[in-house]
Amino acid sequence: MFQQRLHRSRFGGFLAMSEVVYHSVGRSVRSKHNNAFIALGLNLMQAVMFVLVFYAMFAILGMRGSAIRGDFLLYVMSGIFLFLTHAKAVGAVAGAEGPSSPMMQHAPMNTIVAILSAALGSLYIQIMSLVIILFVYHVAFTPIEIEQPIAAFGMVLLSWITGAAVGLVLLVMKPWAPGIVGIISTIYQRANMIASGKMFLANTLPSFMLAMFDWNPLFHCIDQARGFVFINYNPHYSNWEYAAWVALVLIMLGLMGEFYTRRRASISWNAKR
Repeated sequence: MFQQRLHRSRFGGFLAMSEVVYHSVGRSVRSKHNNAFIALGLNLMQAVMFVLVFYAMFAILGMRGSAIRGDFLLYVMSGIFLFLTHAKAVGAVAGAEGPSSPMMQHAPMNTIVAILSAALGSLYIQIMSLVIILFVYHVAFTPIEIEQPIAAFGMVLLSWITGAAVGLVLLVMKPWAPGIVGIISTIYQRANMIASGKMFLANTLPSFMLAMFDWNPLFHCIDQARGFVFINYNPHYSNWEYAAWVALVLIMLGLMGEFYTRRRASISWNAKR
């Protein structure tokens, strides 16, 4: 009430907001566990379990012959890593604190900071997990060779951005229909177990099956990533521009919806629902 109002420049305001986001990212990373290392370890275990399960499934079903010529485990990981990055971003952003959260009563905090910190915290955990697993595999088992590492990493970032965009739309819808949004979020994440295309290649699908998957931006990200990882694969039926445009459209819709919801949100909403 009696505090002096500071008039910052745009650059100063950007630095102040960046500091708040930085501390909020740390809080977001520790939200799963008080110890950030244990939170990272839990995510590592989940990623390793996914890789082992899908490796065993391919081996038991005799599907290794349908993979790309090259390191088979790298083929599995190229799909699992992008799938987990996308799914974790959806869950983190969709579960971010909304305008009626008690944290929004603190002056520097706002919904944009909460959304950014949730998305960046998810990205930080996934990138650390990816680097550690690839490093251990490269050193302890067999040297890995990625044809275009920068472009492949770009697909990881694009899968994260599309996941954050989907999560933002779900977050905006949550105050209006929390039950329905929870069902939609669960169905979307479960459907991506198949629709993401991490278990097969777009080039090997018949046209009638391709139409069932090419709506999914994650499907395009994974297929393009495998084209950058392996020299023997050239994706013909996917393109990363589609995923980028979908992410841009969803982010714009999400930001417009967030602005509309923020002005009409009320703490009593949680009591009514």
